[in-house]
Amino acid sequence: MRIAVDAMGGDLAPAEVVEGASRAATEYGVDVSLVGLPSAVQPLLDLHPRLRLVPCTQVITMEEHPAQAVRSKPDSSICVSARMCKEGRADGWISAGNSGAIMAAALFIQGRIRGIERPALGSIVPTQNGFAYFLDVGANVDSKPDYLVQFALMGSVYAREMLGRREPRVGLLSNGEEEGKGDELVKETTRRLKSFPGFVGNIEPKDIYGGRADVIVADGFVGNVAIKMAEATAEFLFRNLREEIPKTMRGKLGGLLIRPGVRQLRARVDWREFGGAPLLGIDGVAVVAHGRSDARAIKNAIRVTRDAVQNQLVGKIRAEVGK
Repeated sequence: MRIAVDAMGGDLAPAEVVEGASRAATEYGVDVSLVGLPSAVQPLLDLHPRLRLVPCTQVITMEEHPAQAVRSKPDSSICVSARMCKEGRADGWISAGNSGAIMAAALFIQGRIRGIERPALGSIVPTQNGFAYFLDVGANVDSKPDYLVQFALMGSVYAREMLGRREPRVGLLSNGEEEGKGDELVKETTRRLKSFPGFVGNIEPKDIYGGRADVIVADGFVGNVAIKMAEATAEFLFRNLREEIPKTMRGKLGGLLIRPGVRQLRARVDWREFGGAPLLGIDGVAVVAHGRSDARAIKNAIRVTRDAVQNQLVGKIRAEVGK
């Protein structure tokens, strides 16, 4: 399997990206191509002979306008990675760079699956009995009911093929469980999803972690705020635990006893363990990683890319849309 990795994308690029790619190549047995500026990447490859460099001459920064940057920088690391996948030189690609530019490059170069109006970006979220898939978390900040119905369809395929849910339950995020709750977008989407297989109705944020649904659907603006709030809350709690527990001798002793359990809980809510998420609806595998990704997150993002290719995720979404 051949995977292209944007070596210039992310706050910790290229060093952490190269290290994560090297770990993935060793652990997963995949062929990793690093797309980047030779002057920045080549010196790092001397320590990682399994990796190869695909040179580019441009880089899209986090501050640039996504669509304009993709059009004006066709030889950027993001565009070259997407083009490799489009041309069959890679089976999938990942980037931790400008997420808007990643989506724009995937749309302009790889295109959409026929019948899908807007791609969606999802995220794995922990629940009391496992994990669920939450989309959209930022690809579309002004959605229509048709988009959300398509998100439900694509999310169900993801939950079935990637999470092993035979009959995924789908919930629509709202400010109340009652059918009449929510804004006009939620109300109309609820009406349209009534006949959707596995639809359990509106769910509140507490229901996400309670495991009431395998797929949670939301508008990209709402989903992005919700997922960032969840990440920030987890970081806040664990940081305060680290600071407060050692302040007393009793706390230090108790901390030693609960340390294994805290580590397991931290691993379950750590976004780095999930790596990244495929852009669903793109006619090819394009995975968006977190902008703060370190080597561990990059390695896991490559694992997600590998799994999406192996499970033929794009082809199965295409088949469902065709139905």
